[in-house]
Amino acid sequence: MNRYSLWKYLLILIVFMLGFLYTLPNFYGESPAVQVMPLRVNIKADTVLLQRVTEALKTANVDVEIISLDATSVKARFKDEDTQLKAKDILKARLGDDYVVALNLLSRSPHWLSKLNAQPMYLGLDLRGGVHFLMQIDMQGAVNKAVDAATGDIRSNLRELNIPYSGVSRDGNVVFTKFRDEASRNKAEVELKQRFNGLTFSDKTEGSDFLLLARLKPEEEKRIQESAVQQNLLTLRNRVNELGVAEPVIQQQGLNRIVVQLPGVQDTARAKDILGRTATLEVRLVDEERQFSGGTTAPFGTDMFKDRDGTMLLVKKNVLFTGDRINDAQPGFDSRDNKPAVHISLDSVGARKFKEATRENVGKRMAIILFEKGKGEIVTAPVINEEIGGGRVQISGSMTTSEAQDISLLLRAGALAAPMEIIEERTVGPSLGADNIARGFNSTMIGFAAIAIFMIAYYMMFGVVSVLALGVNLLLLVALLSMLQATLTLPGMAGIALTLGMAIDANVLINERIREELRNGNSPQASIHAGYERALGTILDSNITTLIAGIALFMFGSGAIRGFAVVLCLGILTSMFSAVLVSRALVNLIYGRKVRLTKVPIG
Repeated sequence: MNRYSLWKYLLILIVFMLGFLYTLPNFYGESPAVQVMPLRVNIKADTVLLQRVTEALKTANVDVEIISLDATSVKARFKDEDTQLKAKDILKARLGDDYVVALNLLSRSPHWLSKLNAQPMYLGLDLRGGVHFLMQIDMQGAVNKAVDAATGDIRSNLRELNIPYSGVSRDGNVVFTKFRDEASRNKAEVELKQRFNGLTFSDKTEGSDFLLLARLKPEEEKRIQESAVQQNLLTLRNRVNELGVAEPVIQQQGLNRIVVQLPGVQDTARAKDILGRTATLEVRLVDEERQFSGGTTAPFGTDMFKDRDGTMLLVKKNVLFTGDRINDAQPGFDSRDNKPAVHISLDSVGARKFKEATRENVGKRMAIILFEKGKGEIVTAPVINEEIGGGRVQISGSMTTSEAQDISLLLRAGALAAPMEIIEERTVGPSLGADNIARGFNSTMIGFAAIAIFMIAYYMMFGVVSVLALGVNLLLLVALLSMLQATLTLPGMAGIALTLGMAIDANVLINERIREELRNGNSPQASIHAGYERALGTILDSNITTLIAGIALFMFGSGAIRGFAVVLCLGILTSMFSAVLVSRALVNLIYGRKVRLTKVPIG
């Protein structure tokens, strides 16, 4: 009656062994480390880089615990933070500006565990320390960029189609195209409607001017805004990768906000500077036909920007190309005066546009404008002496070597589709994170101990079985979180503590049912069998309702709430397994083979 088949015992044993194996890495802790990542596209993280890092540290007599190579970087692990900082300075000096040398934390778990893909859980910001940003996207800025691009594209298409027009200008979100006759306007409208599916066109006549008005369709405007969020997410991930931060959290929150969490980052000032800056590049022509009169308002069709010398320049609104066309950007020096510069490589479309722009505007000045935090500054405005092909562009001006490196990083990581600003910032120190880990661990252990004392005192031997099953439940839950590489936060630790209470509740139901069967005069063997069978329905009902609530929290929550929901749902699954299968397997092993069982110690 109370016996399991051999395969069930083997199943439980295999699950327990796997759980123990994947829980093990969490007990080894973390070591200070340095991560070396190539900056240039043509440089790879390979055995040559590994050898360079090894030799540099060996020459400087720096003690290294282990050096490893992965797909994107070389990581060196040290025994303490002082050695870590010393190694960072040495590697930065030896390797030069072609590599990012970032501080990091690595697990101390043995190599054989890593080979089995047994990794520790990621620790969230509140446990490891680091920096948290909440960034808001300027959605109107994304729409403005789209309208600007449409203005330039309409002008280019009309030239390509040889349709005469008087001018193309923008007022708000409307693009106005002037024609001298109605036939030209009608022809342009037919052609442009075929080429611009995201725009609506309408006619208007003002005096002798025949106008064609173009506006973004509502669905196109919505698509642009959604695309801006996704592009900004991708760009921020690229920038974080350049910073060399391990286990970052970058996710959308609401319609126009992005959460960025950088656990373990130690240089928070630079992280804030790089992520908070919205560096995009625009190339425009300087308007030399109209002189700047010293007022505060730019004439129609122009914008007013200050160059790095403080001189105000009028620049045409038409954008020749933007930073979206940049393939690579590297810091370097100007070959003429040896001053810091940024060398840019364009994609095929950008190279073609730049070649056409320089061919058509020889003798004119071209302004290269860097936009940061919504404000534009002219980096340089050289005179175009000849057509420039090949897709190679150099920008230089009054910049330092450090500025050239940061600008290169921002441009290389990708342009933001829309400006963003940091509206919330939190920094958690590593000591506070360690204190949070200790408090969370201690509270879980104290709760486990209190439950164990109560269960053993109240249910005696069956209480011992319940506690052992609860221990297996905790083991399996940590193993699942490690296998999924989930990020453990303080709410997650609260979820673990709650799971312990819920898991023991199932054992309480089983034990009380066995007691009731014994009071009704059933034999101990029959009571044990009936207790597990008849309590199963109640356990399923209570756990399924809680699981539904956990799934709802995961679907509609965000951030810490979703982390709590993940732990809660996984804890329900592991508690069902441990409370029903594991505890019954133990009871069957202890009492199942006793044919003349007359009494069971259940209080």
